[in-house]
Amino acid sequence: MTSPASSGQALVPPGRPGHPAYRAGILTLCAIGVGTLASLAAIGLTEAVFWLNDILLIAPRARVQLDAQGYLVPVATVLVPVLGGLVVGLVLRHLSPVHRPLGPPDVIEAVQFERPLPPLRAGIASTLAAMVSLGAGASVGQYGPMVYLGAMLGGLVRRLRLGVPNLPAISVACGVAAAIATAFNAPIAGLVFAHEVVLRHYSTQSFAPTTVAAATGYVMANVVFERPALFLVRFDGVEHGHEFALFAALGILAAGLAILFMRLILLVSARAAQSRLPALLRPAAAGLALGLAALWLPDVLGIGKETLRFATIPGAFAPGELAVLVIAKLALTALCIGFGFAGGVFSPALLIGILFGALFWTAIDATALVATSGVAVYAICGMMALTSPVIGAPLTTILIVFELTRNYDITIAAMVAVVFSNLVAHRFFGRSLFDVQLARRGTDLSKGRDRARLSALPVSRFCAESPITGETGQDLEDVRARLDRSAWSEAFVTDPQGRFAGVLDRQAAGTTWDEALRAPARRFDETTSVLQAMQALRGFVGDAVPVIDSRNGVLIGVVSEAAVIEAYLDVSAALRREENAVL
Repeated sequence: MTSPASSGQALVPPGRPGHPAYRAGILTLCAIGVGTLASLAAIGLTEAVFWLNDILLIAPRARVQLDAQGYLVPVATVLVPVLGGLVVGLVLRHLSPVHRPLGPPDVIEAVQFERPLPPLRAGIASTLAAMVSLGAGASVGQYGPMVYLGAMLGGLVRRLRLGVPNLPAISVACGVAAAIATAFNAPIAGLVFAHEVVLRHYSTQSFAPTTVAAATGYVMANVVFERPALFLVRFDGVEHGHEFALFAALGILAAGLAILFMRLILLVSARAAQSRLPALLRPAAAGLALGLAALWLPDVLGIGKETLRFATIPGAFAPGELAVLVIAKLALTALCIGFGFAGGVFSPALLIGILFGALFWTAIDATALVATSGVAVYAICGMMALTSPVIGAPLTTILIVFELTRNYDITIAAMVAVVFSNLVAHRFFGRSLFDVQLARRGTDLSKGRDRARLSALPVSRFCAESPITGETGQDLEDVRARLDRSAWSEAFVTDPQGRFAGVLDRQAAGTTWDEALRAPARRFDETTSVLQAMQALRGFVGDAVPVIDSRNGVLIGVVSEAAVIEAYLDVSAALRREENAVL
């Protein structure tokens, strides 16, 4: 029998970075540590927001208690979002090096391209801005900031250099999984969200630690701190078979509303960036609009947990109230996010969806044409059908329903609505709001992880080390002599200033540079990616392609076809190793 040493494989003793036991230990410890920190941070953020909501008269209970105090509540309704927006603008302007809120798109981009997250200072400033935004009643969500907070804590592991492959991405995913598990008391949903949205693969190496982190988050939230469930629903089951067609129809309609919601956010964000209003004042302007609207519709303030819970109760809202709330929440959320309040879209999508589901049931029930099983199942189907295409996580939303309700029938109903919603939204909008936001930044994940990485990899990184070059100021025959002595069949010629002049073939005729040089069959520049180079090299014959600076015409280098293919194979192999890693 051949020993590992004699076959070229060195034995790695336990406790060393290359040993599976070492890797398993590090992954487990990181999962528990990151999961605990992320869960505590998520709970702390939630409690801070609740405290601010109470003292700033955003919470319904606080408003009711002080309703008799003259103009106190109306004045606070307008001024608190305005002043909160001003504080958010100041925080992002003076404390954050990136001067904008951070969220799930930043996490996805960092993990998919194996980059560090934005600076820690930017993450802390963004979290502070989100706490102020949510505390002041902005119509934004808390789960996006929680996701980034968990990812930021997981990202600290990168600094330790523990010698475990893929550990930075896995630790970020652990933080995300724990944050979602804590937020919803749903560890399975937290686990799946980390893989479905952030990692986008299910390797054993990542699945095991994210499971541990999600379970840790659940234990912290549900056992240690005994956090209450998001809502409680009593449902005895779907009573009529024809209702599954109604769930599918609700899913299709919710997809249309989700597309409108996402497009409105993108539109308002683009218009805000083009406006003359300084970035510092934009959140305050959105806060003023929100405060004025809240004088008539106080339910648009904040996260809206009370409104969400009431939506599952028959008769809690009149049909007109539901319609107005859906429209107002949708528009004000787009305004708050587009104008710079820090927060997510998850919570507003849940609220808009549950209100829309209740409105759908109200309309069906009013016709008296078909029997239904009550408002609760339609409200929850609407909630998840609208949310899933916004965040790009259909499996996560289905599992959240199951873990929150522990009801198999309502989960099946939600699954039908979610599937039809995602089919429509993916076809007419994209995988999620996060992916479209990234695509607008130049990071397109819609055609796969490999193409995205190849698109982000500049071909100029793979220039040949010692091509045959020359200058038009040199003797033509000297350059030809060097070319003849080499393995190259082409020389790449510049003028004395380094600007590219042309290609000199070994068989080229002519006695002057003008006669001997030819234009290259292909040319790249500093922005050309490996993917673009692969596509451009179809049918190419020659030694290499010159890479020319588009700004001044200077020759950066030359890239061979073999180097481009090798770069492509390296990226593909790295992805396969990551997606199939065990330890």
